[in-house]
Amino acid sequence: MNHPQIIQGGMGVAISTWQLANAVSRSGQLGVVSGTGIGIIFVARLMEGDKDGSVRRALAHFPDQEVAQKIIDKFYQPNGLEEGQSYYRPPMWTMTPPKLLNQLTVAGNFVEVWLAKEGHNNPVGINLLEKVQLPNMASLYGAMLAGVDYVIIGAGIPLQIPGILDGFVTHQPNTYRLDVHHASPEDDHHVRFDPEENFPGITAKVGDLKRPQFLPIISSVILAQALLKRANGEVNGFVIEMPTAGGHNAPPRKNVLSEQGEPVYGPKDEIKLDRIKKLGLPFWLAGGYGSAEGLQNALDAGAEGIQVGTAFAYADESGFEANAKREVIQQVLDGTVDVFTSPTVSPTGFPFKVVQLDESISNVNVYEERDRLCDVGYLRHLIKRDNGKVTYRCPAEPVDKYVRKGGEVADTVGRVCLCNQLGAAAGYANVRKDGYTEPILITSGDDVVNIGQFVPSGQTSFTAQNVIDVLLSAVTELA
Repeated sequence: MNHPQIIQGGMGVAISTWQLANAVSRSGQLGVVSGTGIGIIFVARLMEGDKDGSVRRALAHFPDQEVAQKIIDKFYQPNGLEEGQSYYRPPMWTMTPPKLLNQLTVAGNFVEVWLAKEGHNNPVGINLLEKVQLPNMASLYGAMLAGVDYVIIGAGIPLQIPGILDGFVTHQPNTYRLDVHHASPEDDHHVRFDPEENFPGITAKVGDLKRPQFLPIISSVILAQALLKRANGEVNGFVIEMPTAGGHNAPPRKNVLSEQGEPVYGPKDEIKLDRIKKLGLPFWLAGGYGSAEGLQNALDAGAEGIQVGTAFAYADESGFEANAKREVIQQVLDGTVDVFTSPTVSPTGFPFKVVQLDESISNVNVYEERDRLCDVGYLRHLIKRDNGKVTYRCPAEPVDKYVRKGGEVADTVGRVCLCNQLGAAAGYANVRKDGYTEPILITSGDDVVNIGQFVPSGQTSFTAQNVIDVLLSAVTELA
């Protein structure tokens, strides 16, 4: 099949929105929505009044109209949020999620993909994180109901995803084996999702679904080989991500920090592209390839093309909060922008890139002044306790709670509530009942210093089409 040369990175929470993905896909490249946390964003948009009617327009095409209407009745506020009103927080994910949480997640992902595909016939993808396991099945099912064409998953080893995609083609129930700390090999900790239990009669209503192409994001040949050998279904290609990419990075082989406190990547972390090529599957290169030269270099190396996140994150169509977007672009144009790869910020334990803005929680003092509160919980770890029960804890939650659950105080130092702070960066800063407004955190790849190349002369902003035009401007070989 023909693949795109440019994959627009799937950046969450709500940075890679349907607006961005739609614009990129209309151009003939692969637009990608982020499914991470989209159930919460979906509710927030309804509470804000769904001003342009897009959410309700998409819900009118949801195959279970009874569920769609129930969601509208419960969350839609025609006049928007009242002053000081907090967003509704659905119950946090557990191994036995309530039906409403599954339905919200399915519907939210359906809406995002449906809107990204509206008005054209080109492919659309969705990006999810293996580290955020509990909602993934509901997210995938919702995306497949909307006809998603590609599924791209990183931040872990997604061995179970191909089989789940296969099962959802015929609406089969699926289970997702969960990573539980201190579990023994004979333990069976999983979350279950049954389409018919959540949407009775759905199989008869829509028939078989399309099985999307599956592209895991990897950072080594060994991981690629493991996926081909051990995955429970077909892998259709790879996105090869370098440590210069934004968001979460794979940790380096050696646990060494620079004088500035950043992880140090060495020769052993380099990816042997000639060995990737021998695997015989299409691949795209990501992290530092966001230029016309980068695309040509990728093609010369045998890749189908490149995945670009950072450049698209600052395009007009992205979900970044407008003031923060303008500030970063201005810093780039002024030559003052700085990105720090933090070994501690993310509760996942993965290195995480943070743009240094005075107003954001990349300023340590701002975060330290924040009263710790875990009310979203996507990045909570599952822990098997001595009594055999599974508990949920996050290094960014209140320290005393974390310790009571068996955690170490040292693990909480420097951690940030990415669930809330990344949501705030997309313009969905929650206001707590006491009036406290969650601060923002912005993540970008090291390539952010180069996004000035996409800004037209005399302007201070750019569009997704500007990015695509620049990236394709010097290509001499078609993949």
